[in-house]
Amino acid sequence: MIEAEQLEEIINEAAEEKALIAFTLVVPELKKQLLDLAASRGLVAVDLLGPLIEAIAKTSGEQPLYEPGLIRRLDEDYFNRIEAIDFAVKYDNGKDTRGLSHADLVLIGVSRTSKTPVCMYLARKRLRVANLALVPEVPLPEELLSLTPEKIIGLTIDAEQLYQIRQERLKTLGLPGQADYATRSRIKQELDHASRVMEKLGCPVIDVTNKAVEETAGKIMQIYYRREKDGK
Repeated sequence: MIEAEQLEEIINEAAEEKALIAFTLVVPELKKQLLDLAASRGLVAVDLLGPLIEAIAKTSGEQPLYEPGLIRRLDEDYFNRIEAIDFAVKYDNGKDTRGLSHADLVLIGVSRTSKTPVCMYLARKRLRVANLALVPEVPLPEELLSLTPEKIIGLTIDAEQLYQIRQERLKTLGLPGQADYATRSRIKQELDHASRVMEKLGCPVIDVTNKAVEETAGKIMQIYYRREKDGK
């Protein structure tokens, strides 16, 4: 953003070149100063943005903020969001466990506990979130074990609801309903294993039973920003 003390230097340079000045200053005080300086040196100064802002204000009935840099901040916000979404996709479901150490948060839980959609929702809030499925036969990666409990959130679910979700998943895939993945005994085994892991890690656990993705994500953000506020 241009500073008031820079205006005179700019006007002097323009006067030496006998140049026309075109500007897009939105701060009224700076705009007036520039116009006064230009007039004192006999220079033509054209306000490119002012008439447009006034027309929009008149049409919409809204008053301008007159705050420079808003477009750049919006762009930065946009790119941060895109980066977070790319991160969630790249490190979804333990595809690359190296990403766990670079995440703002890591979600863990058994398959079908909404880890991926919650990660994508949080990415739209500019949080870099990875997730990892807990499977009894698969050892925990060192990257997860090295994290502090504050960076991990466990997701659990009622066994019967998970049974119904997995049965529907099998139907969608055209697979038989008696597949081990969706049996009550296998589900109990996985949930018991996940519970032991979460207890070992000392991380908070959220029960996602009958919860929408937005509700689960909201609880996670409360935990995350409370920790940020407390400096943890």
